[in-house]
Amino acid sequence: MEITNHRTTRGGDADQWSTLAGHKTVLVPVHTEVYGHRLKDLLPLLHSDLRVEVTFTVAPHAFNNGVARFLTGLGANVMPWAEAVRTDFDLAIAAGSQGMEKLRAPLVRIPHGGGHMSLARVPSGEQRGDLTAGVREPGGITGRGYLTWDGAVVPRAVALPHRDDLRALRRWCPEALPVAKVVGDPTYDRIAASLPFRDEYRAAIGLAPGQQLVLVPSTWGRRSSFNRLDALLPRLLAELPRDRFLTALLVHPNTFSRHGRYQVRAWLADCRRAGVTVVSPDADWRAMLVAAHFVLGDFGSVTLYATMTGAPIVLARYPYQDANPASPGVAMAQTAPALSPTRPLADQLAYAAAEYSQRDFRRIAGRISSEPGRFARNMRALIYEQLGLGQPAYPPTTEPVTLSASEVAL
Repeated sequence: MEITNHRTTRGGDADQWSTLAGHKTVLVPVHTEVYGHRLKDLLPLLHSDLRVEVTFTVAPHAFNNGVARFLTGLGANVMPWAEAVRTDFDLAIAAGSQGMEKLRAPLVRIPHGGGHMSLARVPSGEQRGDLTAGVREPGGITGRGYLTWDGAVVPRAVALPHRDDLRALRRWCPEALPVAKVVGDPTYDRIAASLPFRDEYRAAIGLAPGQQLVLVPSTWGRRSSFNRLDALLPRLLAELPRDRFLTALLVHPNTFSRHGRYQVRAWLADCRRAGVTVVSPDADWRAMLVAAHFVLGDFGSVTLYATMTGAPIVLARYPYQDANPASPGVAMAQTAPALSPTRPLADQLAYAAAEYSQRDFRRIAGRISSEPGRFARNMRALIYEQLGLGQPAYPPTTEPVTLSASEVAL
C-alpha cells in the first residue's frame, strides 16, 4: 500500500517550491510497522536540524499493510516506492533489506528487533540476497542474505547492537565487517530510561490496588503463543482471578498486518468481554513491559527485553528447532521456567517469582546491547558521518516512553 502525498519530482526546477534550500535529503524506507517503530526512535537524532530533510516511503514487504496508517500518524511526507527508487538521496536509513539494493542512496542498516533470536530458512522459490531456497542463517542483520545482493554488500554502514555481533558477522557475512559499527540498541536504552516510571505506567493501565499485571506477549507465525491461544486463553480466563491479576495480551503487529484489525478483534472478542486487555498496536509496548509484574512470553524479542525489567518470566513457547544458538534468547529460554500444562497458572507465576535470579537475567539482558545508554550518541555520530555534516552542538538524549490510558486497549 502506498500513500502519494509527495511532490512527484525532486531536484532541478522542483527545488523552486522548497522553503529551505541546499539541505541534505534522507530517505526512510519503512517495510513494516515493527520496522517503523524501530526507525521512529532514530528520528529525534535529526530533529531541529534545518540542514536535513527526511522523506519516507513504504518499502515492499509481506507485512507492510499497516505502514501507511503508521506514517499517516507521524504526519510524514511519503514518496511512492516507484518514485523513491528513481530518486537520488544523500542517505537512506532502513531496518529491513527487501528492495534496498534498488535505492539511489548510501544505506545505513539497523536491526529490526533484538537478539537475532531465530534461524531463518529461505522459502522455496524465493531468493533473498545471495542465498537460495533452503539455506538457514540468523534471522537478523548479521546474515548474508540480509546484507548482500548480486555478490556485493548493499549497506554503506551496518549498525550493530553488541560487539558479539561482530563475531556472528565474521561467520555469516565477513565481507560486511569493514562497514560494521557497534552502536547499541535503541529499545534497550528507551526501556532503561523508562524503568523509573513504572508506577506511572501502571496507573495509566488502570491497575487496581493489589492487582498485578500479567503481560502475555506473542510474536507472529506458527511458532507464536497466538498460534495456540485456543489452549492458553481458557487458562488465562479461568486461573487468574481478576481481583488479583490484570491480564494483557500483546499481539505482534505482523498479526494485525496479515489478518487485519477487525479479524484480530473478532477472534479475541470473548476474551476482551471477559476482562483480558488486548493491547492496541498504537500503544508503546515498552511501557506495558516495564509495567508488568509477570511476563508469560514466547520466543520473541519482547520476552527477551523483559530480562531488563526484573519481572519474572514464564516461557510458553520455545521453538528450539529454529532457535539461533548464538542468541541471548536461547540463554533466556534455558533460564526462565517453562509453562506446565497441568499445574495451576497462578502457582507457576509464584514459582517463577520465588526462583527469579536477578544476576542470571541481568547477564542475559547484557547481551542485548554492549553500548548501554550510548545508542543515541553513537548512532547520531554514524548518521552525520555518512551525511558529511558536523553534528549539532549539543548531546542527544534518550527519553522514556509514553503511555496514556486512551491508547492502551484495542
